[in-house]
Amino acid sequence: MKTPELVSSNTMTAEECVALLFRLIAIPAFSGEEKGRADLIADLLKENGFNVQRAGNNVWAYAHANVGRPVLLLNSHLDTVKPATGYSRDPFLPAIENGKLYGLGANDAGASLVTLLYTFISHAEQALPYQLCFLASAEEENSGSGGMVLALAHVKNIYCAIVGEPTGMQPCVAQKGLMVLDIVTRGKSGHAARDTGDNAIYKAIGEIRCIEQLVLPKVSEHLGKIRFSVTQVNAGKQHNVIPDECRWVIDVRSTDQYTHEEILNELRKVIQSEISPRSVRLQPSFIPNEHPLVKAAIKTGGIPFGSPTLSDTALMPFPALKIGPGKSERSHTADEYILVDEIEKALIIYSELLKNLI
Repeated sequence: MKTPELVSSNTMTAEECVALLFRLIAIPAFSGEEKGRADLIADLLKENGFNVQRAGNNVWAYAHANVGRPVLLLNSHLDTVKPATGYSRDPFLPAIENGKLYGLGANDAGASLVTLLYTFISHAEQALPYQLCFLASAEEENSGSGGMVLALAHVKNIYCAIVGEPTGMQPCVAQKGLMVLDIVTRGKSGHAARDTGDNAIYKAIGEIRCIEQLVLPKVSEHLGKIRFSVTQVNAGKQHNVIPDECRWVIDVRSTDQYTHEEILNELRKVIQSEISPRSVRLQPSFIPNEHPLVKAAIKTGGIPFGSPTLSDTALMPFPALKIGPGKSERSHTADEYILVDEIEKALIIYSELLKNLI
């Protein structure tokens, strides 16, 4: 398939989305290094008559129509992870083979970005019960402070959002949060050859087993149980000294049934060690089936589901529906790809979703 020319138009096509995605893939954009892609998106919006605003590598624009009505945010991210080992092709050289468009970030989340951008341009002048705002955001892959947090300091009064991530164009209504906890178990040092000291490792083992067996009673309809995983353990300075300190890490995948503060309170009932959260800001997210966005997605044939993977919806203080072309299991893999017909399908479903949204 020959790559089509990228043109400015009020009627966007799948070929134009493919053309833009080719150009994006060719520009490396690791988290915090998205400037080239941000420039490209900003230029395209300007060519189509929009007043472009920017903070760092975050780029956004409001539709001129329907000013004063609730704002619907259309968002996806510019950045990618670094190429996985095992690539059999140049990750920055896009190519289409047998209907698959290969390239780093094609699936996560380049296809979502370009289809949402062209959905925004195509619908910007239509009479709608809401005002559209398009945001191409930075640093999603590392939840960096220069990404959604910075953007939302400027993009105000958002009523709700559609967030483009690979979901097979099915509506993700719930998403697990993430909390990483640093734990310190303290003992008393002594000589390993003598019956002295209080081994911090042994004390930690007991508490780690408590975490292994911990099940909180409330279960999420879409996300299931909260998952606690001990992922790192470090203790001891030399072989003949009883360690007086054991440091370990708990990875917590939270659900909409508990806030992070509530989970911390439950953990403090179970273990006596010191608990220090690295961050509590990546909260679980949930949007009820009664919300207009979910109803609109169901009208397109979507089936609501919950996702274990993170996205910028965790940082949004307003209802957000995660939906986009591609499949999550392709993300961050070697020879990442998106199907061309998934791009075509996304344009249709996004348009239907906007029309169904009342």
